[in-house]
Amino acid sequence: MIDRRVLLASAAALAGLFGLRWLRGEPARADTKTAQTFEIEKTDAQWRAQLTPQQYHILREHGTEPPFTSPLLKEHRKGTFACAGCDLPLYSSETKFESGTGWPSFWKPLPNAVGESTDSTFGMARTEIHCRRCGGHLGHVFDDGPKPTGLRYCMDGLALVFHPAAPSAT
Repeated sequence: MIDRRVLLASAAALAGLFGLRWLRGEPARADTKTAQTFEIEKTDAQWRAQLTPQQYHILREHGTEPPFTSPLLKEHRKGTFACAGCDLPLYSSETKFESGTGWPSFWKPLPNAVGESTDSTFGMARTEIHCRRCGGHLGHVFDDGPKPTGLRYCMDGLALVFHPAAPSAT
């Protein structure tokens, strides 16, 4: 029979390891039961040459940036948020909201912009969001967002680039 103290200590140690992995930003691996192909396919070397090390970690290794570190968190101008890997427009600034989570959040992606897969890291199933065109990891979607969708697309800011709207002619 297992001693209760040993069981609790083991559970605490496992929780600590998972927490340390998250704090260090180590890659979360999505459940990849079926290989997907995307419109834009590049070698690992090509992605590494194009992206910063931090962007590569997030987009290609399913990493996460620390909360409250993205400059896009405070981006409030009108415009479009696009994939940092392939520049596909993903989110309109009109759907961005302040979630208080530390990552740029949106309540709806642009049509035909993102794909979903199951991420089963950390002992739970989450819905991972990736760029439809290049497959780059963007973040996750949760069901605690605002109306009208009730969804919160919690995106890594380093996985995105912002393109301000052109000034209107008056």
